[in-house]
Amino acid sequence: MSDAFFHVPPAVNEPYLNFAPGTVERARLQEAIAEAKSKEIEIPMTIGGEKIKDGDRISIHPPHELNHTLGYYYKGGSEHVHKAIDAALAAKNKWEQMPWQERGAIFLKAADLLTGPYRFKMNAATMLGQSKNPWQSEIESVGELADFWRFGVEEMTKMYAEQPVSAPNIWNRMEYRPLEGFIFAISPFNFTAIAGNLSSAPAMLGNTVVWKPAETQIYAAALIMEILEEAGLPAGVINLLMVDGPVAGDIIFEHPDFAGLHFTGSTKVFQHLWSTIGKNIGKYRTYPRIVGETGGKDFVLVHPTADAVPVVANLIRGAFEYQGQKCSAASRAYLPQSLWSSIEGHLLAELKTVKMGPVDDFTNFINAVIDERAFDKISKYITIARDSDECDIIAGGGYDKTEGYFIEPTVVVTTNPHHQLMEEEIFGPVLTIYVYEDDQFDEVVEIVDNTSSYALTGAIFARDRYVIETVSNRLRHAAGNFYINDKPTGAVVGQQPFGGSRGSGTNDKAGSIINMYRWVSARAIKENMVPVKDYRYPFLSED
Repeated sequence: MSDAFFHVPPAVNEPYLNFAPGTVERARLQEAIAEAKSKEIEIPMTIGGEKIKDGDRISIHPPHELNHTLGYYYKGGSEHVHKAIDAALAAKNKWEQMPWQERGAIFLKAADLLTGPYRFKMNAATMLGQSKNPWQSEIESVGELADFWRFGVEEMTKMYAEQPVSAPNIWNRMEYRPLEGFIFAISPFNFTAIAGNLSSAPAMLGNTVVWKPAETQIYAAALIMEILEEAGLPAGVINLLMVDGPVAGDIIFEHPDFAGLHFTGSTKVFQHLWSTIGKNIGKYRTYPRIVGETGGKDFVLVHPTADAVPVVANLIRGAFEYQGQKCSAASRAYLPQSLWSSIEGHLLAELKTVKMGPVDDFTNFINAVIDERAFDKISKYITIARDSDECDIIAGGGYDKTEGYFIEPTVVVTTNPHHQLMEEEIFGPVLTIYVYEDDQFDEVVEIVDNTSSYALTGAIFARDRYVIETVSNRLRHAAGNFYINDKPTGAVVGQQPFGGSRGSGTNDKAGSIINMYRWVSARAIKENMVPVKDYRYPFLSED
């Protein structure tokens, strides 16, 4: 029992290392990559603190080096789902009763472990397992995940400090209880930080979690679990489960103690899960919280007053960093005819300098897409563009999966703003451009707003402030994260809380207090210091 009000260390965004030639961090990262590649590890499920090596033993290969084996993970079945739920429920009461500062200390320590002794190991794991270059790994698997943990603790304390006013003789209090039951976290392959946050955010607030990461992210997910355990996370609070999604869903969404879903993934899957939860709503002890961030068809709208050079730099970064495998990636661009010649020439010249290859070579800007399924899907869109009379591939268009799942950064110009490539999420290194006549800008703004079912990120490039203000208002519902003269990717925790609406999710803003409120059920407590002794009110008296 504490006898003081504690102030957590102020959250500050983790500085990024740049891994420039000759730096100590470059050498240490190269050593960590070599160390990881020198051995094959075995990754068990972690359920109730127990390391479980049951089920099928599945090999893990870098997407950019398919003939190399990083290790193996154990893929479980329905019995492990039941066991994970039981472990989460068994751990719940003790974890819920733990003082908030003790819970917070675990995640603050995890952040310091991650950015300290585990930094290069985490970068190596994310680079090898998910095919990221050093910068893409550093900014998220280390920087963003540490920010999620540190800012999460800070936002938690802000929420707890928010209290109601009290009238004379009354003390009003508000407590923020964890939800009744367990939380199911489903995380994607593309961001190690998202995997860590989806499982951790509910846990910070006293919930216990069943966590199913994407199979293509398990190599780094296991390291997240290792860090949390070293930081002192009790057994059963977060249970790392490796099973097929439908196997988990069939059991979890039927369970009466299912209390919430924390999800990042495809829109179709999220809609299916929501529908399943709805059909089972009468089975649950409480209405489950549903929080999801899904797809995007993110836009870059360029006004004739824009500067062509930064437009090109931001298109390349926004569309092709991490092979376009970001839900926020710039996937469609609308460029004015008056700037097109300048933009096209500079874009093609810059793309000729972009190198593609394995992550071990730090000069490679582009690496491999995550797996064969993604490779086949993305390459089909390139084929569609190649076969279409309305499209012209002006850069890239090549792909090969002999040694790894490599797809060249591809730029397509279309004459149809409603072409399939302008409307459907591709989730790969394909940027589709529509060139409009300058006097059609107003019509193009409408096209931007109404083309896609998504509303995740978008950007406007312009110098004219009237244009920026007008477009910001007209597109206020088109993107949950809107960028002015910047690429539509790279949201930073504490600076740009991330999330979109429409078909892109529930817009609960990961890394912010908005998200934290979703994992608590508030209880208002009123204490009357001087209770009344007579039921009668003054108005009842006779004249």
